[in-house]
Amino acid sequence: MAFGGLKRLALRSKKILPDGVFMKCEGCGAMIVMKETEERGGVCKECNHHFRINARRRIELTLDPESFQEFFSDLRSSDPLKFSGKKPYADRLKDSQARSGLPEAAVTGIGRIDGRELAFGVTDFFFMGGSMGSVVGEKLTRLAELALERRLALVLVCGSGGGARMDEGMYSLMQMAKTSAAIARMRDAGLPYIVVLTNSSYGGTMASWASLGDVILAEPRAMLGFTGPRVIKETLKVELPPGFQEAEFMLRHGLIDMIVPRSKLRETLGRLLGYLAPAPAAK
Repeated sequence: MAFGGLKRLALRSKKILPDGVFMKCEGCGAMIVMKETEERGGVCKECNHHFRINARRRIELTLDPESFQEFFSDLRSSDPLKFSGKKPYADRLKDSQARSGLPEAAVTGIGRIDGRELAFGVTDFFFMGGSMGSVVGEKLTRLAELALERRLALVLVCGSGGGARMDEGMYSLMQMAKTSAAIARMRDAGLPYIVVLTNSSYGGTMASWASLGDVILAEPRAMLGFTGPRVIKETLKVELPPGFQEAEFMLRHGLIDMIVPRSKLRETLGRLLGYLAPAPAAK
């Protein structure tokens, strides 16, 4: 996908100038060069706003070059409920596959950071909001089981603004319990699990695997929670605190452990894995 999803996001919000070179930053409103912003990993040089990026770009930025081996890419969602809202679920899946270039909203596999092998997965916001259906839950569960089998640390990057995928009803909600149980088995085995929360991380994912990390990291100003601030405010009729549900608010209230800029993520994960991960087996 061109610009790692950045160009597509800007086009959708009509923030690309007609010359196709500049775009308006969603964070500060400055006119920034698209190519330069992409080279910075999708981060605005003026205000440090972190744009959403797709799963492939995330893998490229986080793991050692050419170290990623994808697993479980053959899994595909079905339409068990024959769900049809404004648009049939089957059609929405096809549209998301065409737009994102992915078969599903999660990419999972084995990679390396600083030469250390780990299990790595990322959910992609550009596929139905990164929402968790039965296939996403199955892929993350299988990845945790693969980490158990190989005695590896597990790192998951959450970009699941869509939460659990209601088009699949209970099939989707069951993934909350399934992924949580797989992570519990990792904890019982003494294997580390690190979560990276990005903008935005909501719903059933945050009520399960995305909040269960031994260490929970977040990108600056990422929006995190179960239900968004607008819905909470309208439901409870209360004035919410400034910055409510931003990563910085969550850090102050002890719900995450660290805020890590995208440019420092590989380095930070490498250091944490050095502290927490089991030593590589002797050859």
